[in-house]
Parts: sequence; C-alpha cells; structure tokens
Amino acid sequence: MSSRTVMWEAKAAPGRVAELITHVERAADPAADVYRSADDRVVVIDRTGRGIGDVPPELVARAPHTWKFTPVPRSV
Repeated sequence: MSSRTVMWEAKAAPGRVAELITHVERAADPAADVYRSADDRVVVIDRTGRGIGDVPPELVARAPHTWKFTPVPRSV
C-alpha cells in the first residue's frame, strides 16, 4: 500500500452514470473502492495511489477532481 491515497470524484453527464461507473470499474485498481451518490456523482478511494487517468469527456458533466491524501498516524 502506498503512503498516498487518491480520491477521485466526477459528476456523470445526464443519463450516463452507468457508463461512467463501468469506465471507472475498468480503469481503477481492483482494490479501489467505488461509490455512487443519489445525484450521479462517482467517487473512487484508491489506496494504491494509482488513480483513474483520463475519462471520456462525454461521460462527465465537468472535469473530474482528484485529491491526494497521506495517512495521519493516530494515537488512539
């Protein structure tokens, strides 16, 4: 596991959420977690740090956002 976790989020273009999810499932690392919201946003939490890469622009309502996180050691 990498010390960087990638969180990727995109809002699907109208009527394209199923296609976006299919694309994300193929592009994401098999260990990544994929989530969908009620308003057709797709979020990926990828602890490998690999991320998603490019997504076909017709599948998204706007450019995806990506954030990199570093785990914080907990004392409890």
